[in-house]
Amino acid sequence: QVQLVESGGDMVQTGESLRLSCGASGGIVNRLVMAWFRQAPGKEREFVAAITWTGLTTKYAASAKGRFTISRYKDEPTMYLQMNSLRPEDTAVYYCAARTDVLVTTSNEYDYWGQGTQVTVSS
Repeated sequence: QVQLVESGGDMVQTGESLRLSCGASGGIVNRLVMAWFRQAPGKEREFVAAITWTGLTTKYAASAKGRFTISRYKDEPTMYLQMNSLRPEDTAVYYCAARTDVLVTTSNEYDYWGQGTQVTVSS
């Protein structure tokens, strides 16, 4: 079983940046597709970004394009989400998720989840 732990969430002001990390342990970490989802109070969990196990292919939600960058090194157990130009609407609990082999953007297809890290963006 893969265990995921997010870190890096904080309270920031509009326009500032944060870098989130997600580390995997406890099981196989090779060939893990990793992704970020977020959930704001009263809203459904939404896809943010994902990266293949090779680190060569990424996918972003429209809300993240141009502002967020997901990264990792091939087969390493840590991924990152660099978030720039943060807005109040980015406020949410950010979750990392993982599955093997194939990149998808739907949360119910991910097998492993972290506990979440809170990102709060104020004006």
